[in-house]
Amino acid sequence: MEDVRAVARSYFDDEMNPAHDWHHVQRVERLADTLLDTYDRAEETVVRHAVLLHDIGRVREDRGDIDDHASWGAREAEDILADRGVDESHVDGVCHAIRVHRYSNDLEPETLEAEILCDADNLDALGAVGIARCFSYGGERGETIYDPEIPLTEDDTSAGAHQYNHFYKKILDLPERMYTDAGRAIADDRSAFVESFLDRFDREIAGDA
Repeated sequence: MEDVRAVARSYFDDEMNPAHDWHHVQRVERLADTLLDTYDRAEETVVRHAVLLHDIGRVREDRGDIDDHASWGAREAEDILADRGVDESHVDGVCHAIRVHRYSNDLEPETLEAEILCDADNLDALGAVGIARCFSYGGERGETIYDPEIPLTEDDTSAGAHQYNHFYKKILDLPERMYTDAGRAIADDRSAFVESFLDRFDREIAGDA
């Protein structure tokens, strides 16, 4: 496991955006641990390998070198694990989880291990950490925090024309995308925190708070 961890870590640039850096992987690993406590029938090593390797292509996608870090990462993970003599069924399980974890790919996980990775990854986009990630990622891309000229009702983009709208376009939908009951319970709690934040945000931009 530590060998795979070290190899996975080598794919992450220390200067990459905090939304998808190595600390993100570590948070997803801790969330996966929490889910594994409930779903002990899941193959723990498959989950851990999938977590460690799920974003190894992220920096390449952010640079524009590849279009889909999930597909690229699954192929790379296959080579990494095969080179270490991991059996084929284990590799297939890891690669499937990596391939389907990406929110925008609209692929469904077919195993419990893949469901755990998807849920853990999406949970990191909710709550206090999720709020921080949203504005960090948007800031690096030069996106506006809030634009009153583009209200949510007139925003026809899929991800949100600015960061405020992004919460309603994507982030607050994440609880409905949870595959495990345990993940959904955590998501509901974190989503409530995001809603509380947005309520405060609305009052502040109106000058009321």
